[in-house]
Amino acid sequence: MDKKWLPLTVVLGAAGLAVLTASLWPEEEKPPLPRTLCHGALSRQTAELIDDGKGGEVSAEEWESKGQGGLTVFKGCGVKRASADADPRGIFNLIVADSRNDPGPRKNAVPLGPGATGWAIPEEASATLPAGCAARMGSTAPYVMVTLIVPFQEPEKKLVDRDTAIRNNTAIVREAATNLARLAGCG
Repeated sequence: MDKKWLPLTVVLGAAGLAVLTASLWPEEEKPPLPRTLCHGALSRQTAELIDDGKGGEVSAEEWESKGQGGLTVFKGCGVKRASADADPRGIFNLIVADSRNDPGPRKNAVPLGPGATGWAIPEEASATLPAGCAARMGSTAPYVMVTLIVPFQEPEKKLVDRDTAIRNNTAIVREAATNLARLAGCG
């Protein structure tokens, strides 16, 4: 071998060894992100529709308890976004609870559209699960409601326009109601 090629051979050999070592070196494994949030009610993609403009990875804190006053269904979920410099910030809450009466729409609410019973305003939305879901979920109440609460979208805060907020809220409660009814076997 000609001595002028020796440095190139050494460099290429070292580079090849570095690439081989890096490809075989075990990486720190991260658990896969869950595909669903809020007790299986929301896809990660739908949960990301609501954003406070500060970005961050979406996560959820779920809880479940017995309802109050003889009601038996109460599931909640707080959806958060990661912050680089602080604790995760709460973006919205999704509550699933049985109810003895349908409270009806809020003032200036928009209906959810065909195939869904409920309403939406910029900071809140509600959908009623189909008839029979309450019984399938172990409740004696006639209704199970899915309620979305998004405090930072109140109209006076003007972080998003009214139509966008209503459209996003509608998408979230419709998906949550559809998935929860499917999971309960009543939709």
